[in-house]
Order: sequence, then structure tokens, then C-alpha cells
Amino acid sequence: MSASLTIRQCLVLALAVMTLSACGGSDDLDQYINGIKARPGGRIPPLPEITPYEVFSYIADAQGLRSPFRPDTPQASGRGSGPRPDVERSREYLESFPLDTLGMVGTLYIGETMYGLVQTADGLIHRVIPGNYMGQNDGRITQISESEIDLVEIISDGIGGYIERDAAVGLSD
Repeated sequence: MSASLTIRQCLVLALAVMTLSACGGSDDLDQYINGIKARPGGRIPPLPEITPYEVFSYIADAQGLRSPFRPDTPQASGRGSGPRPDVERSREYLESFPLDTLGMVGTLYIGETMYGLVQTADGLIHRVIPGNYMGQNDGRITQISESEIDLVEIISDGIGGYIERDAAVGLSD
């Protein structure tokens, strides 16, 4: 056991000597550092002048301007004749799922009618046709093709009104 301990100690000592010999000074590095130190110092440009902030008083200075806290168009007040969700309509089952959790898995022809097959997150497959609703934004199905189901959703515009937005559920892989 003492012989193997001595061999280990010799190996550790040899490794330490080789590591320390690699840390020796380098003439190229010393020359580079001395060359950098010998360069003349540069002048630092002055800081740019800071202009003082000008206070704007909406009460005194904006007599004829629109208030920044009101919509800039009269139609954007949300009271226009734009699209509105039908609150009296009874909800369909697929409207309880977010649109991004629904996936199209195929189509089905029964007679002349083409149905879209939609799979929910719980694994159930449902048949849909144009005119059905799905998704949580009053998404009405407008068209079904072999590769996707097109919808028109009614979403809030953020200022009390609603806008229509096109959406689609594509065929899953």
C-alpha cells in the first residue's frame, strides 16, 4: 500500500510541476502589455448638454385639443352599430373550449353534407357544419374544407365595442 501511495504522490507532484511551468511569463504578452501602456492617453469627450424638461399643463395649454383619456373617433365609443355577441343564443358544447385546444382531425361526408370532425382536449370527436359555434369568442363556423375550419369570432375592441376577427382550426397531424 505504501508503494502505491508513493506512486500517487509522484504523479500528483509531476502534474503540479507541469501545471506551474505553463504559468511562466510570456515575452509576447509582456511586450503587448508594455506597448499598450506606452500609448498616449486619449481625451474623453465632454458629456452632451441635457435640456431641461418642459412641463405641459393640459388645463392651461390644451384648450382646443382632444383629451388624451377619450377615444379619438366617435364610432369607437362602443355604442355604434357594429357586431355584437348574441347573449340570448343558447351556447353550444364546443364553445366551452378555447379555440387553441380544439383540433380538426378530418372531414366526413354524409349524403351531400360535409362535416368537420373536431377533437376536444378530453379526446372526444364532434361533428360540425357551417353555422355551428365553437371557441370562447362566439366563433361561428363559416366554411369547412379538407384542411381547415374557418370561423369568424366576435371579440372586444377594448373600448366597449366589438370587432369581427377571422380564425381557423387547421387539420392536426
